[in-house]
Amino acid sequence: MSITRRTLLVGAGAGAVGLLLAACTPEPKPAPTRTKTPGPRPTAPAGVPEPAGWVRSTWTRDPYSLGAMSYLPAGADPGERERLAEPVLGRVFFAGEATDTANPGTVIGAVDAARRAALALIGEADESERIAVVGAGVAGMVTARMLADAGLDVTVLEARDRLGGRIRSDADDDTWPIAPQLGAWLLGKDELDALTHRLIDISDRTLTLDDATGWTAEGEAPTVDGAPIAEALQRAETQASDVPIIDALTANGADPEDPALAASLAWMAAITGADPARASSWYAPEFPSGAVHGVIGDLDSFLHDHLDGIDVTTASPVVRVAYDERGVSLRLGTGEALSYDRVVVTAPLGVLQKQGIEFAPALPFSHRGAISALASGFVETVWMRFDEAFWETEATVWHVIGGDALIRTWLNLQPFTGEPVLVGLVGGAAAEQFAELNERDAAVAARASLVFFAPSDEDEG
Repeated sequence: MSITRRTLLVGAGAGAVGLLLAACTPEPKPAPTRTKTPGPRPTAPAGVPEPAGWVRSTWTRDPYSLGAMSYLPAGADPGERERLAEPVLGRVFFAGEATDTANPGTVIGAVDAARRAALALIGEADESERIAVVGAGVAGMVTARMLADAGLDVTVLEARDRLGGRIRSDADDDTWPIAPQLGAWLLGKDELDALTHRLIDISDRTLTLDDATGWTAEGEAPTVDGAPIAEALQRAETQASDVPIIDALTANGADPEDPALAASLAWMAAITGADPARASSWYAPEFPSGAVHGVIGDLDSFLHDHLDGIDVTTASPVVRVAYDERGVSLRLGTGEALSYDRVVVTAPLGVLQKQGIEFAPALPFSHRGAISALASGFVETVWMRFDEAFWETEATVWHVIGGDALIRTWLNLQPFTGEPVLVGLVGGAAAEQFAELNERDAAVAARASLVFFAPSDEDEG
C-alpha cells in the first residue's frame, strides 16, 4: 500500500470534467450552528480519584464525522436510505452505514453498503477506468478492495492523516494494558458472526461483556430492562402517525423521567447514538440486550492489510464533487483538483448534512431529501485508567440509575486486563453535551458519573 499526504494523481478526462469546476456556483453558506446554553460547570466528586490515564473521543465535533452513526427520526422511513444509495448518472456512488437498510448504524451495515456500491460500479465501469473512493473508513476500505480486485485503478482519498474513519485505536503501551478504542469497537454477537461470514476478520482479539448490573445511590440493583420500551413501541405501531420514542412511552403510561427507564434509554442511546426525543417509534433502533463484544486487537494493522497495494492519499479532504456524464472532478481542501471516471463517496451522514462536500450540480431532490430526512446520531467514548480500583463490583457492564450522571453506562475492563480500566459510553443528546466540554470539565464530569461506585464515608469508617 502506498500512503502519502496530498499526493495528486490527475488522470484521463481532466479537460472535459475540469470545466465543470469553473462553472460551479459559489459554495453554499453552511447552516448556522445551534447556540447551546452553557450548563453548570462540573464539580469533582469526593471518593473518585483522578485517573492516571485518560483519553476520549469527540466525534460530535470532528469535522470529518459530525456524528457517530445514522438513525431514523420520527416521520422518516427506511426508503430514505435506498434513495441515498442510488447512483447519480452512473458516476457518483454512495456507500456507508447510512445507505444500508438491513443493518444501519453498524459496522456490518457499512460493509454491506460498500459491497453493494462496489458491485454496482463494477457493472458500469470498464477495466481502464480510474476510480476515486472518498474516505478510508470501513466502507471505503471494503469498496476500494473490491474495486481493485476487479482490476480497476483505485485511489482512496482520506481527509484525516490516518486510516480508519470512525474506527480509532490509541495505542500507548506505557499507559494502557490494551489500546483504547474510541470508535466502532463494540459489536453484538450476530454482527461479529456476520463479519466473519463475509470473510472480514477485524481482529483475533475480542472480549465479551455479559455481566451487567444497575447501580443506585443505595448500591447494586437489577440491570436495565428494555421491556417498557418494547411495550411502548409495540403499541405505537398501531397508531395513525409515527412519534418519537419518548412520546410513545408517555402515551403508553410510562414516565421517561423514571430513573430506571431513563437509564434504559441512556443505554440504548450509548449503543445506537439515537436520541429518544427524536428517534422513530415505528423504525426504532434495537434495544441492546445480551452480551456485547469488544474488539481490542490491532485495528490499524487490519486496515493497512486490507488496503495493501492500493494508492491511499491521507490529509486530503474532498470538498467538492463535480460530475457529468463524462466523469467526475474532485476538489480538495487545498484547492487542487483531481479527475476520475467515477467516485464512491463514503463520507458520514453528518458531513453530507452540513455540506462538508459540495456537489455540482446539486444532487437530485431524492438524494437531498434523504440526507435531510435521516438523523445523525452521537456516541462518545472515554477511557480511564486508575492506579487502584475504588469499586468493589466485578460486573463488566454498569448502568447508573438515578442521580444526575452525564455518563450512565460504564464498562469494567479490570477482569480482562488485570488493571483498573473503565470505559464510559454516552449517546444521544448527552453525547453532544459531553463533546462540548473541554478536557478538564470532561474529566470532572466523567468522575462525577462514577460517584455511586465510590466508597461512602460510612464505608471508609
